[in-house]
Amino acid sequence: MIIMSAGCHYESSTRFIHTKGSDTMLILMRQWAEEYMKMYKDVSIYVEGGGSALGIRALINDEIDICAASRTMLPGEVRQLAEKQNRLGIAYLVAKDALSVYINRENPVRNLSMQQLQDIFTGRTKNWRVVGGRDQPIKVISRSPNSGTFLYFREHVLSDLPYSEDAVIKNTTNEIVNAVLQDESAIGYGGTAYGEDVRHCRIENVSPTLENVQNDSYPIIRYLYLYTIDIPEGPIKEFIDWALSQEGQAVVARVGFIPLWEKKNRP
Repeated sequence: MIIMSAGCHYESSTRFIHTKGSDTMLILMRQWAEEYMKMYKDVSIYVEGGGSALGIRALINDEIDICAASRTMLPGEVRQLAEKQNRLGIAYLVAKDALSVYINRENPVRNLSMQQLQDIFTGRTKNWRVVGGRDQPIKVISRSPNSGTFLYFREHVLSDLPYSEDAVIKNTTNEIVNAVLQDESAIGYGGTAYGEDVRHCRIENVSPTLENVQNDSYPIIRYLYLYTIDIPEGPIKEFIDWALSQEGQAVVARVGFIPLWEKKNRP
């Protein structure tokens, strides 16, 4: 758990917010918490990762105030929330993200089609030579099933086909990036905010740039969410409202994700 606190000592008036969920969103949640507590010193925000599935489970059990998730809630999760809390939950779109495909910079491959990507991650294509690379085996690196990114990639890239049996599972996006950095034959995936030292492969000849995500030309785009059990009040509502404000969305851009809207210059 990462504990973000505005100070060393808690006052009796301190207001607490506990968040948990997506590892993809962890750097964003941490930055939001830091910026918010600079302005509101009577608020302490606990930021915890673990994956979207664990965050949603904690929300269902009423263990947290806010769940951060890189996917929508599954029908079974909504049913569990309704059964336990008599609520269907409230979802907030808070940012846009392109799902990048990471390749080692020594790998000569620059572009992959969606079909090639599916063939690689399902294990049908096992050698880089097949997609224009060197004659060497492909090492597939994947997130764990607790990850919303794992499910999104399986649904939207693999068309719900199973991942390769040879895929190496990593718990966080940073671990995937490090694995790709250390192995020329590796390929992985994750948010665009990660992986400065690896190549973000073009997909269908389109790079995951800010412009290409905003105009929807990049083919693997998703939204990032915050969830609450019910309509929030008090400090929870104030924090979410701030995250959706121009100031909060500026943090989204600074971290490396895509704001929901562009800041317009007024005359």
